[in-house]
Amino acid sequence: MDDYPAIHTPGRMAPIPSRTAQVEPLDDELDGQLEDTAGIHPGVDQIRDGIRLLALDRLTADQTQTILSTIAGADANILTTLGLLVQRLTNPAQNPALSHLAEDTAKDVRVLGERFAYDLAELAPGEHTTEAAGLIDGI
Repeated sequence: MDDYPAIHTPGRMAPIPSRTAQVEPLDDELDGQLEDTAGIHPGVDQIRDGIRLLALDRLTADQTQTILSTIAGADANILTTLGLLVQRLTNPAQNPALSHLAEDTAKDVRVLGERFAYDLAELAPGEHTTEAAGLIDGI
């Protein structure tokens, strides 16, 4: 409890982490996801390394707010970017590895990639991260 000095407000106490509090290790679920995606491709390994760094780095409140917006809250964000990557990878015109697919299969693969990108861009709950970032900033 030493890492969480209390702020005294009428009727309640709220723990505030001290500036020297340790960053918690990764939980089993996030760590497992990162481990399960190891070694697939150097680009995926870089993404994994970035996620691990963000999860374990001692961030400021301002950095946390900005990262939340960048990952999923702003108009231009990482989730939308990943959706566009999936759209590109599933498009035989942009990914020569799919050139062997039958025309109907190629079209189905492309459409599924487009739907995934659309779902991430339009249906992702970015308002939650935007609201969280606003609360951190006191907006």
